[in-house]
Amino acid sequence: MNTALKIAAFVTGVTTVFGAAYGVGQLTGDGAPATRPATAAHGAHTPGAAPSTTAPGGAEHPPGGLQIADRGYTLSLENPFATAGTSTELRFRILGADGRPVTAYATAHEKELHLIVAPRDLTTFRHLHPVRAADGTWSTTVDLPAAGEYRVFADFTPAGAAEGLTLGADLHAAGELRPAPLPQTGRTVTVDGYTVTLDGELTPGRAGQLRLTVNRDGRPVTDLQPYLGAAGHLVALRAGDLAYLHVHPDDVPPAGAATAGGPGITFTTTAPSSGEYRLFLDFKHEDVVHTAAFTLPAAVSGAVAPTTPADHGGAGHQH
Repeated sequence: MNTALKIAAFVTGVTTVFGAAYGVGQLTGDGAPATRPATAAHGAHTPGAAPSTTAPGGAEHPPGGLQIADRGYTLSLENPFATAGTSTELRFRILGADGRPVTAYATAHEKELHLIVAPRDLTTFRHLHPVRAADGTWSTTVDLPAAGEYRVFADFTPAGAAEGLTLGADLHAAGELRPAPLPQTGRTVTVDGYTVTLDGELTPGRAGQLRLTVNRDGRPVTDLQPYLGAAGHLVALRAGDLAYLHVHPDDVPPAGAATAGGPGITFTTTAPSSGEYRLFLDFKHEDVVHTAAFTLPAAVSGAVAPTTPADHGGAGHQH
């Protein structure tokens, strides 16, 4: 996954990976976590290198997660319908150009495939790592806390491919629908007793740094643990269409390192357009993964990004 990322479109709908009505996520699950600009997936870029929006052959890539099929690969959900408030088993396959399930993948950040699930209103966020059967079928359980339209993102790199890609598909959860506005979080959020502060700006078409600082009980956390080979992971979703991007820090801890430093984690980003984005930061401390969520506008200098009525809701991040 590249560290210099272009927040290039994230997913249609409630805008996931920089959008999400999700105040600060609370991590639950196995503790084994949760992109690259719309054009890059886990492990597809060299740390510190600027992401490219152009394919090896010179063709422009579509935004990550906005398409169910791209570059000959298709995301096929076995059942796109679920019931809110219950644990749901997600089963899916990645089909190749020949229509057959892909069974060979490159490992990126300790996993062959990273799965993100977020509702259109971005009130919750799930980062999962499904298990693959020999026939190419992936499966995992996920809790869908509320009714509505969800977006499922599969972030992977087929074995032998020059770079990774992110495919997206819709998941419909039945139940009583109560749409929520995009939460307005400010620059500081609290999750599981940790305070996370965001510094930096998103400016369309111009690279810049976002620095997230982690404190607990008023003291800086200087012993963050590596999580999937990095000090932290940032997923951004653009509100409105859920264009998706998974970004990794500029600095990568040495292989086998017990700690990844801290309290600051820096990401280089470029917003593709003005508007509001939802950022989800995963970080690991004392063997537990936590998720902090921010809503951050990107605006051309002198312009004012659209705003949404404040709503400080919380949301879970499941691994």
